[in-house]
Amino acid sequence: MSFQIEYIKPKLLNSGRISSWFTLRNQRLADEIENQKIQGLNLGLNTNEDDSVVHQNRSILMKDLGLTQNEIVFGNQIHKSDILVAEKAGIYADTDAFVTKTSGLALAIQVADCAAVLLGDEENGVIGAAHAGWRGAVDDIVPKVISRMKEAGAETNFIKVFISPSISQVNFEVGEEVAAQFPKQFVDFESQSKPHVNLKAFLKYQLLNSGILSVNIEIDEGCTISDENFYSYRRQKDKSGRMMGIIKLEEI
Repeated sequence: MSFQIEYIKPKLLNSGRISSWFTLRNQRLADEIENQKIQGLNLGLNTNEDDSVVHQNRSILMKDLGLTQNEIVFGNQIHKSDILVAEKAGIYADTDAFVTKTSGLALAIQVADCAAVLLGDEENGVIGAAHAGWRGAVDDIVPKVISRMKEAGAETNFIKVFISPSISQVNFEVGEEVAAQFPKQFVDFESQSKPHVNLKAFLKYQLLNSGILSVNIEIDEGCTISDENFYSYRRQKDKSGRMMGIIKLEEI
């Protein structure tokens, strides 16, 4: 490959037993793979791309990260709050979040405008990952992951969290029926003609209410709508690919 894949590396979740990454769009990958409908490192099987191309992209990614098919967990995400406690690699149906305490296993979440939320307790060897769009967020997917992590042995004071680039408040226009599902302090009803939701601030609020320490929360302020280094379904529609947040519990 003639160029290096670009990632965001969360500062709080890349030390000792935990490694993590968030992929960018990597538009230049279009020069590496023939017959792409969606250019770049599209990692989403739920996109307007041939599955064979997406699997090829995933293989390129895993090789770059030093992962194998036997080490990574994927979900067929459906914008709900179902959580799987994973013990082995695979692609799991109807799953938007994972928790594991299995060493050597990586959890993957694919997103465009939604947030990938990665969580890790290095002290107790438990990690989690969630696909948090507005539906999952209002259905408490992130607090539910924290509860599952605690059941697996994690302690709240040790859990560190990364919230990925996602749609920003200025671009997250919603209808009144969606706005009504969020606490009012996270909705701007006045600046524009329709309500706008601050998804990242709401997720932080949920984390704090779940007992996560503020110093253990890292939020990337990148907006998928305004920055073309990211895929965005709202901006690109059927031409949008998916990025991926990945967290791995390393072997001791």
